[in-house]
Amino acid sequence: MKEVLVLTTGGTIASTKTENGLAPGLAAEVLVSYFERRPGVNLSVENVMSKDSTNMQPEDWVEIAERIQAHHQAYDAFIVTHGTDTMGYSAAALSYLLYGFDKPVVLTGSQVPLGMAETDAVRNLHDSLTFASQTDLQGVYLVFNGLVMAGTRAVKTKSKSYDAFESINYPYIASVSEGNMVPFYQPEPETPVLTPSINLDTKVFVLKAFPGLTVDIFDYLAANMHGVIIESFGNGGLPFERRNLIPGVEKLTAAGIPVIITTQILEEGQDIYLYEVGKRVADAGGITAGDMNTEAIVAKLMWVLGQTRQLETVRTLMQTPIAHDLDFV
Repeated sequence: MKEVLVLTTGGTIASTKTENGLAPGLAAEVLVSYFERRPGVNLSVENVMSKDSTNMQPEDWVEIAERIQAHHQAYDAFIVTHGTDTMGYSAAALSYLLYGFDKPVVLTGSQVPLGMAETDAVRNLHDSLTFASQTDLQGVYLVFNGLVMAGTRAVKTKSKSYDAFESINYPYIASVSEGNMVPFYQPEPETPVLTPSINLDTKVFVLKAFPGLTVDIFDYLAANMHGVIIESFGNGGLPFERRNLIPGVEKLTAAGIPVIITTQILEEGQDIYLYEVGKRVADAGGITAGDMNTEAIVAKLMWVLGQTRQLETVRTLMQTPIAHDLDFV
């Protein structure tokens, strides 16, 4: 008998109508009743929290991870039901917080609440159970609309459609339908590079570059943040004419604050040395994030800073593939 624990956290999948709009309110015992029962699979359920995922915070990621770790010996697989708006962040965060975890952890949710007409929730629950109970893979995954994605690669790209999530810069792991799983890709095992840690440093800031961005923002960042992520243009470029942002990157780096450079472009990653506007950023100390997505970078930087603030060690760890989050820098 395979033992599977469902951990509920709220989200659209558990929402009901209120005078202020949809809000989580469905009891965990009711939610788990929508799962399709399978021979050889025993389902248990435990409520962790009940919140719209817009309100999900790093402390909540830690609570979910601790709950899963506490039940490690008793269960063979875990399913976390979660709101879609920040599920990509939570999937990435759990991938790091549960680094080295030797059982599958599956996140799923829905675009339409359980109990409503044309809900996608029932299918996603069934598919998540299929994958959780049949896979031999370890680690964190997201199951949505019949597709399985690595937890560090899933990004929400649509606000209403059922196919809300895509696997960015990484193959889909499998497809799932009507109780059957079709494997697509077998991730290569990773050599552990860190002792598992559940600490996070939340003093991280994401700055989106745009034409006209003031250089004064770097004074605030230097005084208040432990790590900065800049969503640059194209392949990693930042302006150095008129509003020159390069001295801001140098200032942060000199203060021992890592500056992670990603791109606003969703797919294909970046080549920071391709153009002068990118090479200047790298020469100023910017740490290229290759083909990682912002959700994973945020979670990984908090996790890495929770273990060390030594700049070169942070650089090394951010550019080391962990939980399949990175293919190239």
